[in-house]
Amino acid sequence: MRGIAFILAPAMALAGFAVAKAAEPAAPPPIKLAVFPFELEDFSAAAAYVPPDDMDREQLRLSTEEARRLIAQSGRYQLVDVGAANDEAAKAGKLHGCDGCEAKIAASLNADRSMIGIVTRISRTDYAVTYKIRDAKSGALVDVEQTDLRAGANSAWSRGARWLIQRRLLEQSN
Repeated sequence: MRGIAFILAPAMALAGFAVAKAAEPAAPPPIKLAVFPFELEDFSAAAAYVPPDDMDREQLRLSTEEARRLIAQSGRYQLVDVGAANDEAAKAGKLHGCDGCEAKIAASLNADRSMIGIVTRISRTDYAVTYKIRDAKSGALVDVEQTDLRAGANSAWSRGARWLIQRRLLEQSN
């Protein structure tokens, strides 16, 4: 009789685990997110005299890469390749001023949502980093977050992007 108990006990335990596992809700599929390259919006006094340079463009590229890396690693999002976007505003890096046109572009790429990142230069040492996420079908804003960088250089832009993604986008999704 004890031999049967030794055989049945593990089988019952396995059956209990299977039932518990089946009762757990399935994880939602990842949200398809079109993350467009970060853009610079320059309100500094020097903006009229000093155009964005190679260092600015490199820092924007690094900010975009950092945001995409963290978003992809989260497993909550599936990045959609925005390189195939055939839109003049996207090609010119002017999505931050097109009143939500990035949502329509994201929809054409079969994304669920769009994301643009904006670095706003207030002065040569004060910046704000913002992201805006829109529903690709409706164009409605889903999320907007911002962080300020004071007494910093443009090399801090990617740190601002990292902080926003980690502390706002990914923490609020938990």
